[in-house]
Amino acid sequence: MPNDTKTPSEGAHITNFIRQAIEKDLAAGKYAQRKWGGEPGPGPKHAGAATDSAKIRTRFPPEPNGYLHIGHAKSICLNFGLAEQYGGVCHMRFDDTNPEKEEQEYVDSILEAVHWLGYHWGGKDENLYHASDYFDWMYQFAEALIEHGDAYVDSQTADEMRATRGSLTEAGLESPYRSRPVAENLKLFREMRDGTHPDGAHILRAKIDMASPNINMRDPAIYRIKNAEHHRTGDKWHIYPMYTYAHPIEDALENITHSLCTLEFEDQRPFYDWLLEKLASFGLLQRPLPQQIEFSRLNLTYTVMSKRFLKQLVDEKHVDGWDDPRMPTLVGCRRRGFTPEGFRMLVERVGVSKSDSWIDYSVLEDCMREHLNDVAPRRIAVLDPLKLVIDNWPKGRVDECLAPNHPQKPEWAKRSLPISGELWIEREDFMEVPTKGYFRLFPGNSVRLKYGYVVRCTGYSKGADGRVSEVHCDYVEDSKSGTPGADQHKVKGVIHWLSAAQAHQCEVRLYDRLFRMVHPGTGGRGFLDDLNPDAKKTIAAYLEPALKDAKAGERFQFERHGYFVVDRDSRPGAPTFNRTVTLRDSWLKV
Repeated sequence: MPNDTKTPSEGAHITNFIRQAIEKDLAAGKYAQRKWGGEPGPGPKHAGAATDSAKIRTRFPPEPNGYLHIGHAKSICLNFGLAEQYGGVCHMRFDDTNPEKEEQEYVDSILEAVHWLGYHWGGKDENLYHASDYFDWMYQFAEALIEHGDAYVDSQTADEMRATRGSLTEAGLESPYRSRPVAENLKLFREMRDGTHPDGAHILRAKIDMASPNINMRDPAIYRIKNAEHHRTGDKWHIYPMYTYAHPIEDALENITHSLCTLEFEDQRPFYDWLLEKLASFGLLQRPLPQQIEFSRLNLTYTVMSKRFLKQLVDEKHVDGWDDPRMPTLVGCRRRGFTPEGFRMLVERVGVSKSDSWIDYSVLEDCMREHLNDVAPRRIAVLDPLKLVIDNWPKGRVDECLAPNHPQKPEWAKRSLPISGELWIEREDFMEVPTKGYFRLFPGNSVRLKYGYVVRCTGYSKGADGRVSEVHCDYVEDSKSGTPGADQHKVKGVIHWLSAAQAHQCEVRLYDRLFRMVHPGTGGRGFLDDLNPDAKKTIAAYLEPALKDAKAGERFQFERHGYFVVDRDSRPGAPTFNRTVTLRDSWLKV
């Protein structure tokens, strides 16, 4: 019987402005004559090559300095999904323009997360690139800008540059170094490259327009001195490109057709276009050039996705690591039991727009429920056990009841549940004095044991702590579910149960939302003030015998309770279960 998930063959089928733009470009044959030399490079490298077989090229460019989170899932599904749909390729590119130490665990985690979501960067994952692969070309392009009078070395301090930048209502002031001769600019820039000057002594700026209404076009910085080793290029470089300079060049070198970015890059698009147009006019890049298209990021309630906040949660041990099932990281979501199909459904459901908005966390949970409802086999677990003794049950007798593995999938067959004279039931399924509308067990009332017999409560006993410790009942012998005459016994209540002798006790972790407020850290509160103290509860529960040999990653629906997954740290014969999501939205009225 299957219990694994299938990799979707298609991306998110969404009618949106991005798809419309791609379809318009394809219909016009905009990129049909592009050449592809088999690997990234400037225009001359592709000039004599064959026509690019990929109809479109997109890219997913994370920084290799952290774990991906739920927000990245939207970008992954969008970039890889659109490439799949339109006969293209999505590149996996690590944006390592900063000379920071690259943690291999981050790299491995990012690659694994994309694979887990069901995507590949080429038929054999051949389109894996690093921004640092292009440092030589980026430098050559910077020199070309200087030679054409489109860039200059500025020797102002950071404070001086800030003071002359202007504001949204006032134009900026030109740097006193803006008119430096080309030869002097080249000499200084090469000295910067060779490590002659300390950090902050000079900076290379594009020469555009200090009076532009778009502050990003007021001679933006494109290279800064940073005398630091790079994890891939060593001590070769003493200058490193700014992301706003590197990003469009990376896209062009890789033949990207549609560069999909979140909305915070919208104001950077004029510089993106200016830079590529300049370099193409120098003969350094092939046309048509990539186009940047912005979309709104995925904002979820009841969570934070700032890398700084997530790191603080881990460093201060508010959670048990980056893969804690309460974390919004993809490794945490995977450990919690969220599915790739659920994420792709989420992307379809929230759509793509140009306006920022908040998506309620319940939408994510509903997507997971919908997928898990279809693929998760049913099992019984008693999470808050109370002993039920059937006084008239024959001593030593063990009977068998049959339960479907999935009520909507008869082809998944049925499984056997042993039943005996002592059972575990949920504590909430018994009341000494019933409230109005309560149809489960109480003295004198009859209920059906799901898949089993009708029983009538005859009494109960309490322990030294005053709590009910044991409930007593009699069973009706001819009332077993599925047998002739069972339907003649009409009862209003049905409860689930497990045979005490055969039930398997194990650890179950009940996970919930990490934060108790819709928007953590607002209204004058710190985000840590809004942590949900009930986000994790660990209990000892009883599970049906079939679950004893469940393997890590297997998912089940515990009837009445929700969806659960076997934790990766489980031992053979001793599984630990993580609650993925409840059967219903428990936060609906909060």
